[in-house]
Amino acid sequence: MSDPVKQNAVGEVSIDASRRDFIKKSAMVGVGAAAANLPLSMLASEPALVDGVTIERLNDLKLNINGKDHALSVDTRTSLLDALREQLDMTGSKKGCDHGQCGACTVMIDGRRTLSCLTLAAMCDGRKVTTIEGIATGETLHPMQAAFIEYDGMQCGYCTPGQICSAIAMLQEAKNGDASHVTANVQSVARDQKLTRDEIRERMSGNICRCGAYNNIVDAIENVQAGKGGKR
Repeated sequence: MSDPVKQNAVGEVSIDASRRDFIKKSAMVGVGAAAANLPLSMLASEPALVDGVTIERLNDLKLNINGKDHALSVDTRTSLLDALREQLDMTGSKKGCDHGQCGACTVMIDGRRTLSCLTLAAMCDGRKVTTIEGIATGETLHPMQAAFIEYDGMQCGYCTPGQICSAIAMLQEAKNGDASHVTANVQSVARDQKLTRDEIRERMSGNICRCGAYNNIVDAIENVQAGKGGKR
């Protein structure tokens, strides 16, 4: 049996064809195994390929977005974020990490804040989705939008749509009596909680601001919680 690894006259190592084929096949198996363990959201926008031919598995959906019904036909693996941005041209929700770690894609589904990059569009069939485009009433800003402007709760603005959607839903969670990681006694959480700054920081910790405007964001949320409507 010949040695698959050979050394030529100048000391360069070469590998024969059979060995090279084996390495290539092993690498492909490794890539396939790694892909199988990736979050679905990372693969949601990629078309399926069978022998190099694109295979689409389409699903007909009816989504109620910002009070308006939309009929869509999407690949079953399409994320809500991609459906909003690519098919409905609602680009307010941002694709930051696409891993559910930055919060830039936060929207509200049936009033609950949700990471749209980790949510399949098919999961939202018949549900009510609210994005940053649906927060204001005509030309009148939502109090949270006004507060973010008043307290300079943004710099580059990239994370701001997700921050605002998350903040609105978070205050509703407090009204509902939902606890957080820093709640002193989770067995006796009152409705209509008045959140401390520490509570606000904890509950908003899933929304990252790369510019570091966190103190101003907390100020804005406190303003809305106090019912000031974005005015100091």
